[in-house]
Amino acid sequence: MGQSLHKPRNKAADSSMSSSSPSSKYSRRAYHAGSWYDSDKNTLDATLSKFLADASKNITPSNNTTEGIPRACICPHAGFSYSGPTAAYSYLALKEALERNPSIRTVVVLHPSHHVYLESCAVSGASTIETPLMNLVVDDALRDQLLSTGKFEIMNQRVDEREHSGEMQYPFIAKILMSVCSQEEIKVLPIMVGSIRTSKEEFYGKLIASYLADESIFTVISSDFCHYGHRFSYSPRPKPSEVSEQGINELFEYIEYLDRKGMDLIELQRPGAFADYFREYSNTICGRHPIAVWLNAVVANNENGAEELDVRFVRYAQSSQVRSSNDSSVSYASAVARVTDS
Repeated sequence: MGQSLHKPRNKAADSSMSSSSPSSKYSRRAYHAGSWYDSDKNTLDATLSKFLADASKNITPSNNTTEGIPRACICPHAGFSYSGPTAAYSYLALKEALERNPSIRTVVVLHPSHHVYLESCAVSGASTIETPLMNLVVDDALRDQLLSTGKFEIMNQRVDEREHSGEMQYPFIAKILMSVCSQEEIKVLPIMVGSIRTSKEEFYGKLIASYLADESIFTVISSDFCHYGHRFSYSPRPKPSEVSEQGINELFEYIEYLDRKGMDLIELQRPGAFADYFREYSNTICGRHPIAVWLNAVVANNENGAEELDVRFVRYAQSSQVRSSNDSSVSYASAVARVTDS
């Protein structure tokens, strides 16, 4: 539950996108409720409340810069029993953003594609998104604006519902909305980012930059980090120089070393170096493309003076500690992007 990394199927398997406005909108069901997270409203509410309360107790000045209003967060998407405690750190930022910025009207969710081959980006075709806590309303107006560029496709219901990386954000979003504001005021828009080339990551980042800089939008970027082990076809071992220079004694320490190299580049807002990092290490960060699109948007907004953000990782965890090549684990990390005071 919640650990597997699914590779996109081939092109032929995937005639599941449309490039025109959705002719028949649907209500996206909570497809993974009852397996990846609890389907009972009260139980799920209590679980998320505990995750958020525990995270709130652990927030310190070293992992929470309070100067700027949060504008975005990077959040894991495994089953809640695995990644929920880490994800809560990201959603405290959404809670703070809603409390401090009454202009927020939409939560954009950038998530990867685990099941279908996609060489572009696709918006959800849903009108509502169901969760056991409450239904979320999709932002039709923003979706139409993106579709008017001619560069976005539309997910059909089957593709939308089977993709867990978006769905694992929706209960947390619903929980925060229920606790902070009038639920009808805030809408959502899921955007699936395909396995796109570096040049397309830059293109889409620049394309959506002005939307993400709008103070009415908060952005959630959905990603787990390293998927380590034979079951994920990824089990590198440290070089002798890395062992001596980094003091690495266990494989789980090496996994964290690999993850933090990527996390450092995200904090530095260097999408080009982030792409180089994947070419060198091939780390199995399943949301690398949504992260890269967002980073390119952040850089574009900084360069044109629209918005400058400070990005900090506030929590890191692993599903288990890998000590031998027969073990496996998935890493989870939460980051918060805040407006700088400059």
